Amino acid sequence: MHLLRTAGTHLVILSLSLASTSRSFAIENSARPRRPNIVIILTDDQGYADLGCFGAEGFATPNLDRMAREGMRFQEFHVASSVCSPSRAALMTGCYPQRVGLPVVLEADSETGLSADEETLPELLKQAGYATGMFGKWHLGDRPQFLPTRHGFDEYFGTPYSNDQWPRHPTKKIFFSDLPLMEGEKIVAYNPDQSQFTRWYTERSIDFIERHKDEPFFLYIAHNMPHVPLAASDRFQGKSARGPYGDACEEIDWSVGEVLATLKRLELDERTLVIFFSDNGPWLTYGNHGGSAKPLREGKSTSFEGGFRVPCIMRWPRHVAEGRVCLELATAMDILPTVVRMAGAKPPKKKIDGHDISALMAGEHGAKSAYDVFYYYNAWSLEGIRTGRWKLLLPHTRYAVTEPGRDGMPGKQE
Repeated sequence: MHLLRTAGTHLVILSLSLASTSRSFAIENSARPRRPNIVIILTDDQGYADLGCFGAEGFATPNLDRMAREGMRFQEFHVASSVCSPSRAALMTGCYPQRVGLPVVLEADSETGLSADEETLPELLKQAGYATGMFGKWHLGDRPQFLPTRHGFDEYFGTPYSNDQWPRHPTKKIFFSDLPLMEGEKIVAYNPDQSQFTRWYTERSIDFIERHKDEPFFLYIAHNMPHVPLAASDRFQGKSARGPYGDACEEIDWSVGEVLATLKRLELDERTLVIFFSDNGPWLTYGNHGGSAKPLREGKSTSFEGGFRVPCIMRWPRHVAEGRVCLELATAMDILPTVVRMAGAKPPKKKIDGHDISALMAGEHGAKSAYDVFYYYNAWSLEGIRTGRWKLLLPHTRYAVTEPGRDGMPGKQE
């Protein structure tokens, strides 16, 4: 394993234009079914070191650790932004968020969102005959034309944006209105009991799998946790040595276990690709209510590795290499082209930035990262460039945590 080094004088700067898909890898046709089920589990602000198999301290994640033993752990997995909305836009479109016009976090009641002109992963899979369902946080626009049901999901239940955008925000109580909980395109509650989020999404996911067990399906579980305000159900409250943050992470691990058990019970285990990762690094300003990116530097909202590099596990028995660790750079943008090819769906007509990483997933001998260059953007500003082992950070202004917060209150930054 090579450690990343920052060196301004040893990096050959390649073209700064956004990279496009130029090559792809493939698993042998005989080794994969025609139409695998796809399950993506996305957490919110969970740091690089916040899984047991990545070095978590103070709480346990036995189900995710087992998933890593039975699948592949990606140690160089990057998201396309160190904040929520842009990161999620990249997952849904296979593009840098700047390409699809969503470079910043969307606030509640934003007039913008993911454009109907973009081709999303659920749309492409739905066109190929997949049932599509999403349960959790969307954060790509809360106006009707931007909701998940307008971007390829047959079913949706969850919050249209972050769970801290509500009147109980610790420092912006007047700024936010009530937090909606939505079913499809209808609001079913305001300011819901957040301790039930993980349980609700898990129950909905199990029901979705049971109802669609006889057809190919795409299930997207986007947990609100462990984003502040932290919450866990009675079964997990006060159980971890890491406090509310550990409690929330342990309940997410339980949820993963329930989903895997359902796939096993319904004999879908070997027909389903399960991908787990976080949308960006930990929110360090919240101190003991934030996560850890150790041994990486910094976290959410920065262009250091702790902001962009996240824990990732992929599992698909007999197709994803078992018990392996991938040290090649891969990104959330790669999920769309990889999954679309595996599903036999038509690729997007527009230019995208992700690559097919099926060779990495299969553990093929000599498989390498498809990225000659990877870009670290903050909004419209290019702040870093990586090529191979080398990363150049360009001069930029950023906020640094000078005094971490405690118990749900943010700390001081300058």
